[in-house]
Amino acid sequence: MKRIFLSIIAILLMGLIVFAIVPKKSDLKNLKVAEVAHSVFYAPQYVAHSLGYFKDEGLDVELILTSGADAVAAAVLSGDADIGFCGSEATIYIYINGEKDYLINFAGLTKKDGSFIVSRNKIDNFKLNDLKNKYIIGGRKGGMPEMTLEWILSSNGINPKNDLTIDTSIAFASMAGSFIGGTGDFVSLFEPSALQIEKQGFGFVVASLGELGGEVPYTVYNTRKSYLEKNKDTLEAFARAIQKGLDYTHNHSAKEIAEAILNYFPDTSLDDLTKIVNRYKSIDSWYNTTYIEEKNYNHVLEIIDNAGELKGNAPYSDLVKNVLKK
Repeated sequence: MKRIFLSIIAILLMGLIVFAIVPKKSDLKNLKVAEVAHSVFYAPQYVAHSLGYFKDEGLDVELILTSGADAVAAAVLSGDADIGFCGSEATIYIYINGEKDYLINFAGLTKKDGSFIVSRNKIDNFKLNDLKNKYIIGGRKGGMPEMTLEWILSSNGINPKNDLTIDTSIAFASMAGSFIGGTGDFVSLFEPSALQIEKQGFGFVVASLGELGGEVPYTVYNTRKSYLEKNKDTLEAFARAIQKGLDYTHNHSAKEIAEAILNYFPDTSLDDLTKIVNRYKSIDSWYNTTYIEEKNYNHVLEIIDNAGELKGNAPYSDLVKNVLKK
């Protein structure tokens, strides 16, 4: 009897120890992250959220959909969000405009453009010259998808202004709907929109802007200069969780990744989600580490300059402060 009693006490003590070690929600530091879009393109982030990597680092991360890089930047600058998740071009524009408490990029996630060129008609052996004299819905003027498209065209001897029509008037969230409604010969779309267009019979994916555009800090995490100075430990913990998400994504199959993030895309089947993840894996979309290389950042400047949107200097040394080492 005594032995049974002692065993029960031991089990209860072990339970108390485990309970004490696992952080309670009230013990976690809350972080609000404004994300530019909700896309499978950002799978490593959702993996980190789903598998508890943020909680392991003592963080309670709230993801807030804030459509458009300009809206993300505004949310971070105003303090409505602690961290912004968008293209690095937004931080460049803010710095050039003279904001004193400007936004600094501290960790990377995607290293290539995540959009795909979708054609209204089936094209075998698509070439960029197939875009000549055509109409393409390209995205917001000054946004990375549209500027990357222009850079790709210019680098291949196609004049973005004279050799085709690029429509920059349609909002990101309305691009797929406009294309389905009959606008344009081509459209540039992220997933899952591109796959949905294909499944519905409205178009065909013919090329990846990511494969054609080269490596850049395409979607990265930023925060105010003052916030980074005061909360570097918190941002390091956040970046460590993202790194775990990247590691998982690189070391697991498309189906395993899809299973981990399925709840984040309730309107997408596991089979479709697996296909989308595989599509992004096949073009090597994600960084191996959160470290943003200077050469990648300089390529962003090159793309922005080609689009005529670079209005001043935006040095890497000011705008990129990697909180984790390579």
